[in-house]
Formats: sequence, C-alpha cells, structure tokens
Amino acid sequence: QVQLVESGGGLVQAGGSLRLSCAASGRTFSSNIMGWFRQAPGKQRDLVATITSGGTTNYADPVKGRFTISRDNAKNTVYLQMNSLKPEDTAVYYCALRGNIWFWGQGTQVTVSS
Repeated sequence: QVQLVESGGGLVQAGGSLRLSCAASGRTFSSNIMGWFRQAPGKQRDLVATITSGGTTNYADPVKGRFTISRDNAKNTVYLQMNSLKPEDTAVYYCALRGNIWFWGQGTQVTVSS
C-alpha cells in the first residue's frame, strides 16, 4: 500500500515562495518516477513537474523557471520549490508516485493572493 503525505501548503502573497514536501512509504521509492500535479476549482488536474529515479526533471510550461522539483531518496521524500508565485498558481497540489498507475496523496492547498 503506497502512502503519500504532502505538507507545506498555505497562503502567500504574489511574488512569494513556498516549498512543498511529500513523504512516501509502502513502496520502493528510489526506483519510481515522482510527480506534482495541481487542480484549481472547476478545472482538471494538471501535471506540474516530474522527476525520474535518476533525477531527470520535466516541467509544465506555466511553471518553468519558477518551480523546482527535487527528491531525497534516503528520506523517501520529494519536494517542490515554488518561487515567484502568481495568483493563477492557486490550486490543490497533489504528490504522485508512478507505478503501474499513478498513486496520489491527499493534496495540500496553495493560495496565492494578489
């Protein structure tokens, strides 16, 4: 049973920064692709960033240059550093682990005020 627990969300002003963390358990973490997704009210869940077991990263265009995904395999934790936040980044952010399907965390709310 995979468990993913996100933390670090909150309210921040535009231009500010937040760091999200996701602790994984129940599965070999280091060999899996990890990702962050987000879902704004009334919208679909969209990919934000992914990172492979070897550290190769991929970002959605809206966050390129502002967000950084990283992982610490020794701690079974993946991070999302979010800088220069904009009101349109407001969403519930979900951590995910890629197995035969995506396994999801419960989500953490990020609200960016203008």
